[in-house]
Amino acid sequence: MYEQIKLLDYLATRRSVPAFQMCEPGPSKSELEDILKLAVRVPDHGKLAPWRFIVYRGDRRAEIGEALLSMALVKRPDLSEDMIAVERSRFTRAPVVIGVVSTASAHAKVPEWEQVMSAGAVCINVLMAANAHGYVANWLSEWFAFDSDAFPLLGIQPGERVAGFIHMGSTTFPITERPRPSLDDVVTWVGGDD
Repeated sequence: MYEQIKLLDYLATRRSVPAFQMCEPGPSKSELEDILKLAVRVPDHGKLAPWRFIVYRGDRRAEIGEALLSMALVKRPDLSEDMIAVERSRFTRAPVVIGVVSTASAHAKVPEWEQVMSAGAVCINVLMAANAHGYVANWLSEWFAFDSDAFPLLGIQPGERVAGFIHMGSTTFPITERPRPSLDDVVTWVGGDD
């Protein structure tokens, strides 16, 4: 019962922290392994594991940011100085970025949509496992998640899709609440009187 109350408290206050508000320290390699072991415990019809992880750490993050900036400038040569700084820092805002890659594909028994939803479930589990280890996290999809020209740089194979990039680290900012949907707007009751 004690654990149930703690989990309910966590779910009632769970909140993502913006990546630009993150700082060191981030999770160590062993903590990341523990986080990912928890993350894979998701619904997975057919036991296909239709997703994989790419962990971006260290100096490689800055190199990726420079390459993404170059790609962005080709597409939009009139980028403002502020946007140049944003593009350059895409992978350095947080100490660790985990790419969650959907490997969903046609299957005789498991619809591709179920495989895609399993990748989404992995993303939320990464967030919750990072929080359980004392880190803040944020699930983002940026322009390069949908740009196949960026995929080789990011380690994404042909036919794969990005479910999201999970940024994680620490923060010195207060974690504030944001508006949530009213149940009246998102729930339809079918049957039952109570």
